[in-house]
Amino acid sequence: MNEPRHDLARITLSVLFIGGFIIASFWIIRPFLAPLIWATMIVVATWPLMRRVQGQLWGKRALAVVVMMLALILVFIVPLTLAIGTIVEYADDIVGWAKSLSGFQFPPPPDWLRALPLVGERVAAGWETIAAEGARDLAGKAEPYIGAVTRWFLSEVGNFGVLFAQFLLTLALSAVLYFSGEDWARWALRFGRRLAPVRGEHTVILAGQAIRGVALGVVITALAQSVLGGIGLAIAGVSFAAVLTAVMFMFCIAQLGPVLVLAPAVGWLFWSDSTGWGTFLLIWTVFVGTIDNVLRPLLIKQGADLPLLLIFAGVIGGLLSFGLVGIFVGPVLLAVAYTLMDAWVNEDIEDAAAQTRDDAT
Repeated sequence: MNEPRHDLARITLSVLFIGGFIIASFWIIRPFLAPLIWATMIVVATWPLMRRVQGQLWGKRALAVVVMMLALILVFIVPLTLAIGTIVEYADDIVGWAKSLSGFQFPPPPDWLRALPLVGERVAAGWETIAAEGARDLAGKAEPYIGAVTRWFLSEVGNFGVLFAQFLLTLALSAVLYFSGEDWARWALRFGRRLAPVRGEHTVILAGQAIRGVALGVVITALAQSVLGGIGLAIAGVSFAAVLTAVMFMFCIAQLGPVLVLAPAVGWLFWSDSTGWGTFLLIWTVFVGTIDNVLRPLLIKQGADLPLLLIFAGVIGGLLSFGLVGIFVGPVLLAVAYTLMDAWVNEDIEDAAAQTRDDAT
């Protein structure tokens, strides 16, 4: 019996041409890739909500899509506009406050700080050292870092038009995906089965669950912490509460937490002799800064039954590697890789269990 002959040149050229077509296709859709990823993440995460809205609107998909688009506009466009408007409104005050720092003189440390047990004397000594150096020397030391942050902020503001266009494109693609979500879901499942007949469909379903889990755990927790933190800042009478709330939300999304904003505000209140409000904000900071330890795992488990460390590593690693969209892409990639690796490692155990069941029957 003759062995079938393989045309190595034909196979090699076929692979090269297919790879070239794939690379060229990605190159063409590259400007739309980030909005498409965002739209996919949004639609997958909010699909159950859209189905519930559709059920309340007499089963009309068009009405449900309109409601979801209005909700997305409120979530994306309105907060961004308010944040930028607040920064523009207080721009002169921020510049004046920054200029006044050069002539600021540090007061002596308060008596209550020196009376603190264990660390009081050390903190008071550090305070006196800073007061002796003066704000001008400290500003000189911090100038390189402030310059880098300023250049970054200006570059991001310069790209605001591009960012706004991507927001609009994301909303448009989300509407398209909402209208034909079932068709796209069936196509994704068929694609998964073509890649891996046994585990491909399960992998696609797991990716959707990971997206929902991250959306619930990370985004909702960040929103809750930033809103509660902003309420505390406003009640305590801290200046620029709206701007600080926006910064707090970005820190929470980046998994840095709200304490980076709330703790300096607490220190400023004590510095200003507002001991009562400082104590209130300190207690509020402890509460707001720790609720994520309970809220985030609870919400993530509602979306996907995955190790919390895996989700956390995916969020941080994805954010550092791919930017803001990496918050969703990172956990999805790690969840799929972890599931495939776990299935491969335990494949012999599953086969042995199946053989035992067959023998028993």
